[in-house]
Amino acid sequence: MTAPAYDSDFWENLWAKTLRDQADAVARRPPNQFLVSEATSLTPGRALDAGCGHGAESLWLAAHGWRVTAVDFSTAALDHARATARYLGEEIASRIDFVQGDLGSWVPEAGAFGLVVSLYVHVAGAMEEMVRHLAGAVAPGGTLLLVGHQPVDPATGAPTRAAGQQQVSLQAARTVLDPGDWTLLVAEERVRSTGSGVDAVIRARRSGG
Repeated sequence: MTAPAYDSDFWENLWAKTLRDQADAVARRPPNQFLVSEATSLTPGRALDAGCGHGAESLWLAAHGWRVTAVDFSTAALDHARATARYLGEEIASRIDFVQGDLGSWVPEAGAFGLVVSLYVHVAGAMEEMVRHLAGAVAPGGTLLLVGHQPVDPATGAPTRAAGQQQVSLQAARTVLDPGDWTLLVAEERVRSTGSGVDAVIRARRSGG
């Protein structure tokens, strides 16, 4: 069997099929547990949800007072997220700006966001470059939250569903985030509470502010 290309066409087709076949299940998905646990104590401001998918995290942030820029390259996922935001009402919808963009090349506004979140994003290029772009978008005193599926389950040595993908790792984050500019508050691999495998979880605070 030929391995998936994991390119933009792959993800667009996957989102379109998932939303066509499982729209109700997607709508019931809760926001990511790591976002909720790591961001609840933060003071709301501007947030970037890089790789927002169907929008659960952007909607949670907007409901908790954040002004959100939500970026994804899947038109199907963005259309679903917009529709859900409108359904939840103007107060939520008006807090979210949806942007179509490929995180492999899209560069956010520098130093503009109090919180930058990127969860389970796969890019075709170098992950370190994407982390560098996202880190550059964090305002002084702001927070960077990155989570990525690891390609191998350390408990079993077996490939995970992320095998073949390029997702964030502790090594990539540590390579990019200069200790002189960043404080790593969380940098650990956590066993997933649902399913199998391990996630790399990075929460870092930029100096200043």
